[in-house]
Formats: sequence, structure tokens, C-alpha cells
Amino acid sequence: MTVSRSIRNKAQTMKGRITEELGRVTHDRRLQRRGRIDRVSGSLKQAVQKTKDTFRRNGSGPR
Repeated sequence: MTVSRSIRNKAQTMKGRITEELGRVTHDRRLQRRGRIDRVSGSLKQAVQKTKDTFRRNGSGPR
């Protein structure tokens, strides 16, 4: 995983956590939902990148 993508995905996850918590504190469901979407999206992107890297490292990926 490239460092820039890793940082970008982690930043999106953290932004989502902050937004979700802010929505919880202000009782804004829309803000909570946006935060949850960002958090899950960032985590999913990280998982996909890790999976791609694993296949590339083992040499068993598509050619």
C-alpha cells in the first residue's frame, strides 16, 4: 500500500469518526450518518488495499 493512500484512507476514517461523534453530541442524525459513511468507506478502502498488497506480495495475483 502506498503511503499516501494509507494516510488518505486513515484520514477519511478519522474524519468520519469525528463527524459521527459531532452528530451524536448535537443530535444531528444526518451528520451522524455522513460520519458513519466516511468511517466505513475509509476502513473498506484500507481493507481492499491490504488485500491487493497481499496478493501482489505472494505473486498469486492476476497477471
